[in-house]
Amino acid sequence: MKILVIGTGAREHAIIHSLHRETASGAAAHELHAAPGNPGIAGLATWHTVDPLDGTAVAALAEEVGAELVVVGPEAPLVAGVADSVRAAGVPVFGPSGEAARLEGSKSFAKEVMAAAGVPTAMAHVCTDATEVAAALDAFGPPYVVKDDGLAAGKGVVVTDDREAALAHGEACLSHENGRVVVEEYLDGPEVSLFCVCDGVTVVPLVPAQDFKRVGNDDEGPNTGGMGAYTPLGWAPAGLVDEVVSRVAQPTIDEMARRGTPFSGVLYVGLALTSRGTRVVEFNARFGDPETQSVLARLMTPLSEVMLAAARGRLAELEPLRWRPEASVTVVVASEGYPELARSGDPITGIEDAESLPGVHVLHAGTGLSTADELVSAGGRVLSVVALGTDLADARRRAYEGVAKIGLKGSHHRTDIALRAERGEVTVP
Repeated sequence: MKILVIGTGAREHAIIHSLHRETASGAAAHELHAAPGNPGIAGLATWHTVDPLDGTAVAALAEEVGAELVVVGPEAPLVAGVADSVRAAGVPVFGPSGEAARLEGSKSFAKEVMAAAGVPTAMAHVCTDATEVAAALDAFGPPYVVKDDGLAAGKGVVVTDDREAALAHGEACLSHENGRVVVEEYLDGPEVSLFCVCDGVTVVPLVPAQDFKRVGNDDEGPNTGGMGAYTPLGWAPAGLVDEVVSRVAQPTIDEMARRGTPFSGVLYVGLALTSRGTRVVEFNARFGDPETQSVLARLMTPLSEVMLAAARGRLAELEPLRWRPEASVTVVVASEGYPELARSGDPITGIEDAESLPGVHVLHAGTGLSTADELVSAGGRVLSVVALGTDLADARRRAYEGVAKIGLKGSHHRTDIALRAERGEVTVP
């Protein structure tokens, strides 16, 4: 199949890596294309230049390469309606319409849909000025949870006991054009990410994962786009996936269909397993990064079949998904200064050495090429080191052995990805 993947990050590299891996199981090789892509993706797919936010240009590229499936990876193009332009050109596309992607593009809209669908989530106030933010903070009390209503690349949320910091974040969000802020009650308990593939009617869940949003060990420091992830979750309650599908994903998909804006693609359900039961923290309208890196490493069913079935509205015909029994751990290598002010342009070495280790592969995110064609850092989260192992301890060991092979001046990474789960220290209240 000819497949065009839109995006530049490790999530898109993970998708292309999975599509490329299908050939190893005896399937016919796909003709893979990527735009704008990155240097790591370029080794597996033909690299094209396109503005990922320009739906007309993306649709034209899809027609030019004869794409039989287009996969829109990041949230910004989805919210901008790029998938609509591709569908209008008659090309199957994996990703929701711009209207449906509002589940991620507007947290207040997502709360409205959840309320209509009876989905359990945190109580929230939507605020349009600083006075409303202050009143909401006082109504809920600490810890304070303040979220930018719009897209913020995973860094629009502040959770703090400091009321002044919470209010300052709210005011910063309000300063944006059409700025609105969602202030929520704090949810206790461990968080879980569950990707649900949808075709507007049917929901097919993948395996749950857990990611690590804060920059430092022990969840210290500011939020980032994600510093690592792992799966499976041996501590998760039995029946969690079925519960989330029946109480969260399916009602949400049904409500979106009822509104005339069916959701097709990935509904990312961010959950907190609280003392009062499972609650939705947030929805995203695409695969999450870095959880995708670990989840897709375990998927044995051809990813192309899953995405094409969703794009064609035929998920109900799909056979049950098959999964590798191994554990998967992803560790993100970030550039100096991330997430505040990330350095770029530093040479990267050791990727081949890392990938020579059994069960390890490296996915590019913030990488580029220098004028001398040298691989250099070009963003905050630079690489994802992904490892499969017989259990979490084995996968962790392999992942960190891989990280140790990487050379990048001033880089940093968390050393505790999946550590508490390995030790059996994650508990559900």
